[in-house]
Amino acid sequence: MARVKTQISRATLRILQAAGVFRRVANSPWRRKRLLILCYHGVSLEDEHLWRPALYIEPARLQRRLEMLKKGGYNVLPLGEALHELKTGTLPPRSVVLTFDDGGYDFYARAYPIVKTSGFPATVYQTTYYVDRPLPLFNLICSYMLWKRRGSTVEGGRELGLADVLDLRTEPGREKIAQTLQESAEKQTFSGAQKNELASRLAGLLGIDYRELEARRVLHLMNASEISQLAREGVDFQLHTHRHRAPLDEARFRQEIGQNRSRLCEIAGYLPKHFCYPGGNHDEHFLPWLADEKIISATTCDPALATARTNPWLLPRFVDTTGRTEVEFESWLTGVGNLASPARP
Repeated sequence: MARVKTQISRATLRILQAAGVFRRVANSPWRRKRLLILCYHGVSLEDEHLWRPALYIEPARLQRRLEMLKKGGYNVLPLGEALHELKTGTLPPRSVVLTFDDGGYDFYARAYPIVKTSGFPATVYQTTYYVDRPLPLFNLICSYMLWKRRGSTVEGGRELGLADVLDLRTEPGREKIAQTLQESAEKQTFSGAQKNELASRLAGLLGIDYRELEARRVLHLMNASEISQLAREGVDFQLHTHRHRAPLDEARFRQEIGQNRSRLCEIAGYLPKHFCYPGGNHDEHFLPWLADEKIISATTCDPALATARTNPWLLPRFVDTTGRTEVEFESWLTGVGNLASPARP
């Protein structure tokens, strides 16, 4: 049913596009008063978009998106400037902001060369724990390796605290295994190095060359040197917590912010003051804590265009992925997608 609804929605958007509605809305005073903040999570080094199409986008598709921004005459603004102009009512027509979450090595190797060629400014919401640890992100690398062996069953899981026979034939089955490994590591308070050793043992069980994965830096973050280089070249690095988590305990939440901010200050050379909720998960308790930390904006993954009345600590974004068609993407650039979306705040 959901797939049928999606197909109907895309067909409707194509009709509206052909009728000139996209163009009229894009040029309207209504759109001029609104800011579209685009969100990207990962840009594939290899086949990550096939593994998680709702998280990753291929480099060629990202390049086409930025070409659409240029061709459509959109004004791509730096985050801070755009939010100031949104508040003061001085936004230029068709205003857009580019943001990238997490700060993976894929941004450095794949996304940044495309963004740099476009000449557009971009903000990276950077987590920092793995910046100083040249290791893959544990929960993601486990899921990715299990996906690599999809369609099979593997014996010997007991040595990792799992069922003896691992059934990798379905996505729910693979994700349950990855979740069990994650919960086990958290329960035993494993360090990053200990988690990496567990991931290496899983790779051995699956017959995957883990050292080769590490060497290609699949699912790694950028290191301090790479962040420093891009900051000097104009990339805007902002807060995303230290360990990519947002605890509901105030002291722990503010510790995550403090550690993240301190490390980014050291690397990038300036004080970050914008924030992105890890995974887009936000809670009303966070808002006064962010204000106390002198953070002036926070972005979610709720789909909508921002207005001058939008709470600055609950800014919406449109998440673009491999699963988005060009007509869907253009509908959000123009504002039609926002008007047609039942999910908008």
